[in-house]
Amino acid sequence: MSARDTFAGGVAVITGAGAGIGAGLARHASSLGMTVVLVDIDAGAVAGLRAELEAAGGVAVDAVCDVRDPDAVQELADRVYRDVGPVRLLVNNAGVEQFGYLWDTPVANWNRIMDINVDGVFHGVRAFLPKMIDAGTPAWVWNMSSIGGVAVVPLQAPYIVTKHAVLALTECLHLEVRHAGHDHIHVQAVLPGAVVSNIFESARGVDDSDSEAVTAAESQRAAMLDIKAAAMDPVAAAEVVFDQAAAGEFYLLTQPEYVSSAMTERARVLSTRQAPQLRTERRFDPAKH
Repeated sequence: MSARDTFAGGVAVITGAGAGIGAGLARHASSLGMTVVLVDIDAGAVAGLRAELEAAGGVAVDAVCDVRDPDAVQELADRVYRDVGPVRLLVNNAGVEQFGYLWDTPVANWNRIMDINVDGVFHGVRAFLPKMIDAGTPAWVWNMSSIGGVAVVPLQAPYIVTKHAVLALTECLHLEVRHAGHDHIHVQAVLPGAVVSNIFESARGVDDSDSEAVTAAESQRAAMLDIKAAAMDPVAAAEVVFDQAAAGEFYLLTQPEYVSSAMTERARVLSTRQAPQLRTERRFDPAKH
């Protein structure tokens, strides 16, 4: 079944929809004929995207919500089901980055990335999934992990930790909905490779009291921005993800060959019990993937 056959006419709720892959997913969902609820902490970003989608003939609703706040996410779910309709697709996408050595990372920055990247996914699942289960109609939950969910990278430990956590959460949730007999619920993990976004520019670093710590953090930011220069267009990435989801795949990979190579390498390291090795970052070349 095609993505249009699967998703057209349904409601999609996408957190972190104001930019990057979240906005790409929203644009493609709208092009498929979905009503899109655009959720972000940046009111201006989602208001602008709503206007864009409506100008193109789509139906969209913008909503400001801090996914760190479980009450706010629950209120969002209640409002969507009351005012928009049952949700066919929930995308727990909101996320932030952090650069620097782990021992230099401010506690506030650690708490922030855990609260958004991990707790935000949990809050989304807890608020929306019971309603999706009760509706009794086919519905999809996508949780945003990353190629970083199957890799280890120095100077990005907090982010990598969150993406490993989201992947494990999603794998367990997939099993739990099967165990509970909710066969109409499809839980899938999204693992993007390099996709254009502003996550690296907006990422936090370390306190400026230690010049060496700041230099290390900013050098990693520069390396990630270099990778971004050759990254995939968010709408093109979204199209791949929607097609894989409609085909019933569990791991939704924006660049299948590229991300699969990281999965294979992770499996090799674990199976051989080899210690993580420092290596030069592989530059993403979209022409090869």
